Amino acid sequence: MPSSPTATLVSELESKAVVSAVTTPAEGIVELTLSAAEGGALPGWTPGAHVDVILEPDLVRQYSLCGPRGDTSYRIAVLLSPDSRGGSQGVHHLTEGDSVRIRGPRNNFPMLASNSYIFIAGGIGVTPLLPMIEAAEAAGADWHLFYGGRSEHTMAYLDHLRQYGDRVTAIARDQQGRLDIPGILAQPRPNTLIYCCGPEPLLAAVEEHSSTWPAGALHLERFSAKTVEREGADTDFEVVLQRSGKTIQVRPDQTVFEAMRAADVSVLGSCLEGVCGTCEVGVLEGEVDHRDSVLDEEEQEEMDCMMVCVSRCKGSRLVLDA
Repeated sequence: MPSSPTATLVSELESKAVVSAVTTPAEGIVELTLSAAEGGALPGWTPGAHVDVILEPDLVRQYSLCGPRGDTSYRIAVLLSPDSRGGSQGVHHLTEGDSVRIRGPRNNFPMLASNSYIFIAGGIGVTPLLPMIEAAEAAGADWHLFYGGRSEHTMAYLDHLRQYGDRVTAIARDQQGRLDIPGILAQPRPNTLIYCCGPEPLLAAVEEHSSTWPAGALHLERFSAKTVEREGADTDFEVVLQRSGKTIQVRPDQTVFEAMRAADVSVLGSCLEGVCGTCEVGVLEGEVDHRDSVLDEEEQEEMDCMMVCVSRCKGSRLVLDA
């Protein structure tokens, strides 16, 4: 995340893509290869990046890029969720030759340089870690992946990961139980970064058991918004939109994003749950009540940006770079 105020993102690169291949890397999971509709290469990306897949005007979902680094196409792998609100079902209905619009890529889960990594994946959370593992291997870094899933049949890319031998520990719950997170993280290691993606119980356990590790060691990516404890009822507040020259009121039952849109101020949004980072806006003045799942504690304390789809004001007034 940037450490200085950023301009409101009012447009972002959209690309026309075509589904050029469809495979099934595990039970209930579909992998799509998305290629540029008019040939050539899609925009470059870095490990940890995701793209927005625009299934319908009001149905946009984010999926991690999981193909090899330098690939001119994008690969995404999507689990068919029983609680799908239309996103995973829509992706699973795409077939080879279908056209789709994508936005991005965007990276809220960037891989930092290190001599040593611990990768922890739960289920489909392995996808953003695959390019990281490739990069760590290419750099000659020391690394280990701990990968847990319901069963081997549901764990994508196991065959691909076997090439790394004992650097990968795969634990199928129906045979071996759950990943031993307390044991994995029992001993803090200097100069080692932890990258974890998966369901919320796994992330909570990793957060708990890495609390004694050096600051900045842990990096998480969430599928859904984390639970944020709120103090008291929401109240209204004033937002000054510096570049737009407008001042708006945000009601208790309204988000800053909604108030900006109601005032005809351009701002991008996607997940609207504080997970994807699309709606990030620079903060010039005021104290933010951060409720997102993108910024870590240190970034939130800097008070120089906010996710306007969920975060609010702790006081009565914010000034935004919008």
